[in-house]
Amino acid sequence: MRTSSEIETISKRASRAAGFTWGISEEIGKCVRSLELYKISGLENLNDYLKKIKNKDPKGLQKVEKENRLEEGNFCPIFTGVALLDASHKVMELKKLSITSLDFPILLIPFLNRISYKIGKMIEIKFDDIEILLNLNNYISSNTDLRKKILKSTKQLTINVIENQDTFDSKVWDSLYKLSTETFVDESESYHHY
Repeated sequence: MRTSSEIETISKRASRAAGFTWGISEEIGKCVRSLELYKISGLENLNDYLKKIKNKDPKGLQKVEKENRLEEGNFCPIFTGVALLDASHKVMELKKLSITSLDFPILLIPFLNRISYKIGKMIEIKFDDIEILLNLNNYISSNTDLRKKILKSTKQLTINVIENQDTFDSKVWDSLYKLSTETFVDESESYHHY
């Protein structure tokens, strides 16, 4: 079995050989390692994507908008992921955005998971029949088994930032708060330092 370090290194070096800069290749290595740790086929998707773009000029988002599309061709998941990560404040501001025609959407997942952590909110991704929930770079849940899944492209991917909400009833909060007040110390009993 390959180590996470080996997966990151081979992904980074292969990406550099395919024409990405060292900086972008570093990001790719981290993202593929992350996918593999979640048991999602990062290496297979990256391998097929690098073959697809050989001797081509992949395009990413130039500006993050509510609706993102190219005149022709598909968006690169790597350049798109880096653009979204760099503009995570804009992702949070827009709350919901779409990307039309994206190659290898699985490669975008770890970038969005890092954005979830950066903005402190869960992110929901939808493409084809797949729904994925990203939670602060801690876990990924999906309605589809993504192990051994290679998705060459998607016509439409939507990103939805989910507002944080309490998972408990306000009565439970009030009850626990009332109980917690029993630990408060009267001012006369508090320690005074002179």
